[in-house]
Amino acid sequence: MDANLNKNKVVAVVGSIHNVNARQWDALAEGEPLLSHAFLSALETSASVGKDTGWGPCILTITQENQLIGAMPLYVKSHSYGEYVFDWAWADVYEQSGLAYYPKLLSAIPFSPITSTRLLAHDLATQTMLIDALEAVMTQHQLSSAHVLFPNEEEATLFEQSGWMKRIGVQFRWENKQYQTFDDFLQTLSHNKRKKIRQERKKVANAGVVSHFVKGKQATEADWDFFYECYCNTYTEHRSSPYLTRAFFTEISQSLSDHILLIVAEQAGVKVASSLCFYNAHTLYGRYWGATTFVSGLHFELCYYQAQQFCINENIQYFEGGAQGEHKLARGFQPRPTCSFHKIAHPDFARAIKDFLLRESNGIAAYTNELEERTPFKAK
Repeated sequence: MDANLNKNKVVAVVGSIHNVNARQWDALAEGEPLLSHAFLSALETSASVGKDTGWGPCILTITQENQLIGAMPLYVKSHSYGEYVFDWAWADVYEQSGLAYYPKLLSAIPFSPITSTRLLAHDLATQTMLIDALEAVMTQHQLSSAHVLFPNEEEATLFEQSGWMKRIGVQFRWENKQYQTFDDFLQTLSHNKRKKIRQERKKVANAGVVSHFVKGKQATEADWDFFYECYCNTYTEHRSSPYLTRAFFTEISQSLSDHILLIVAEQAGVKVASSLCFYNAHTLYGRYWGATTFVSGLHFELCYYQAQQFCINENIQYFEGGAQGEHKLARGFQPRPTCSFHKIAHPDFARAIKDFLLRESNGIAAYTNELEERTPFKAK
């Protein structure tokens, strides 16, 4: 790398997103609501990340003449919860060998399996500096590993070229192909899939459920209180604890209102379920949902069909449905590859994990091919 390109560039690790200029950060994040300074700041302010959560912010920054020109969302992790790329088995093997896997370094959006930029910079030289700096932080602090989850395609190439180990995954995304109505979308599906969706939606309607959209600026405190009750119910039903505090949603209701959609379902005038999405001009991100009353098919209605309808209404091209869920395939979603990158400090473990990832990738490739053969769309 030409040394002149890096002249006067200062690399630093910052202990809080609050210590990073919001305007300059957002200029690098380029409109991604879940990567915005407001979103990451809300996580810290609400104590959803930070002390005693296992997510220690250590934002990587590069400045030049007091201007932020490069950054990376980065955390010191003392566990692997809330990541959606599972390395528990790696941690177990480390522990069995008498070595410490935690703490580790993680570049990700907490609790959000969203593919987007991780190397926040407008030029290749600064992006490369960020990768080098990440490795240097891992080495300097004698950490077991560093992990970068869900980078975009261009950044994936850079990590591969830098010798990081690649892990392949699969998610499901729906594309709005300039549909004018929900029925336009249904007409692209095979007869059986179209019939099933109509039956599911009819059950919900026959149960007297009516859904409506509440954009962020329209949402009241009562809307947010009800959503949080639903959100917590989902975790309770899975015998788990919610990651996000009520204060987090208070924060984003004010700072990210232009990018928030609540979908609320009512039965006989009483709220029974709610879901939360984030969106920008081109993508809707489905994130959380919950219900206080069971209604058959309501999950699909609130988390998929209503969200698809919103995309059609607003001319939003993509709907990212989140992690996992083959059932999304039957509802018009299509499989798409995701990736993560891993740097393991211990050479023997690095070789073993590299071998594991090779075997795993073959399985993922076969799985993806199978999914593509199960397309829900009409044969052309």
